[in-house]
Amino acid sequence: MDIVIRPAEPGEYETLGEITAQAYLRDGLLDFGESDGYLGELRDVAKRAAAAEVLVAVAEGQVLGGVTFVPSGGPMADISGPGEAEIRMLAVAHAARGRGAGEALVRACLDRARATEGCVRLVLSTQRTMHAAHRIYERLGFLRTPERDWNPIPHLDDIALLTYELTL
Repeated sequence: MDIVIRPAEPGEYETLGEITAQAYLRDGLLDFGESDGYLGELRDVAKRAAAAEVLVAVAEGQVLGGVTFVPSGGPMADISGPGEAEIRMLAVAHAARGRGAGEALVRACLDRARATEGCVRLVLSTQRTMHAAHRIYERLGFLRTPERDWNPIPHLDDIALLTYELTL
């Protein structure tokens, strides 16, 4: 099966939003389940697409997953600084996992970072329990950067995010 990575089309936003939300919910990554405020952000692909580049992995006409690529200095950046691009919200549908879509999406972000003038590094944040994603990042050469780990909700210590970077 050939996986194609390309920019998400508006008609796919709802599908990708639901894939992303369900990936986080099924993997227990949202502290408050369906009432978690971040769930709305995960589902709002149109908002992400207006501020960054949203990519989808497609096979046989079906969206398998997606990722948001934030070029250097983009409004969706969480941790990137000057000369850095960022990966956000990588998610693959539960039924499509293990088929290479996640890795293909990360590789596409690497290609975009390398093609971005002045970009010297690709960075990302990830939750501690996202072990499959960690394996992808490490296999592709990303290194842990514990000095950049951070917490999006400071009063909830168990949400601390791990960070990785890859120097291009």
